[in-house]
Amino acid sequence: MKVKLGNNVTIIDDKGKKFVINITKGAKKVKGLGIINSEEFIGNRYGEVLEIGNKKCVILPASSKDYIDCLKRKAQIILPKDSAQIIMNCSIKSGDKVVEIGSGSGALTIALAKTVAPNGKVISYDKRKDFIEIAQYNIEKAGLEKYVEFKLKDAKNGIDEKNIDSIIMDIPEPWELVDIAWGSLKIGGYFCSYSPLISQVEKTVKKLREHPFVEVYVLETLQREMIVLEKGVRPSFNMLGHTGYLTFARKTLAKVRV
Repeated sequence: MKVKLGNNVTIIDDKGKKFVINITKGAKKVKGLGIINSEEFIGNRYGEVLEIGNKKCVILPASSKDYIDCLKRKAQIILPKDSAQIIMNCSIKSGDKVVEIGSGSGALTIALAKTVAPNGKVISYDKRKDFIEIAQYNIEKAGLEKYVEFKLKDAKNGIDEKNIDSIIMDIPEPWELVDIAWGSLKIGGYFCSYSPLISQVEKTVKKLREHPFVEVYVLETLQREMIVLEKGVRPSFNMLGHTGYLTFARKTLAKVRV
């Protein structure tokens, strides 16, 4: 497979630094790479090593993880280790209709949009225009804009959608939207909230238990890389530890003890 005009590509340099660019005509400045003429990459095979400036780089098709790794940020993002748990524990799949409350910088939005495509939709609410603008920029850069609708609105005043497959919240007071979430989810639909503080989790779980939700549980995911050396293998000294707690629940019609 060869690079073509209009492709989004990932460039990884000899120090492991990553850049996502669009192949266009003319020169452009890429922070960390300098002035490059991406048109010169056209016709090269993906996976080849190229000389860019004084660096040796490999060029690859841009992936979802690449877009998230190179995200333009305005707010803290939900990292892939937590996004993966959200997608699996909410059973999100192609064709699903998902509401996201708290657009942030759009990292989770990208992961959700790639999962629900090509027939699903992500509706992302945020009350801050600047957050929506940066998330929209990142979604468009990833080429996923047709799968995402942004709404500049405080979801505490209600959400427009009904019969939703999943509602994901990344806001400071998720317990305040449990009533709204229950009213908009379909039967069997999933609730999820991302909270950095355990006090937020306690309030959210308490509120969830006032409603007909089952499978109410909380996860924390810790990630540690293994360093593989010629002399042996050891765990990395830099562990990706606490980022946030994930609270899950599933809507039913009547309360049961499970």
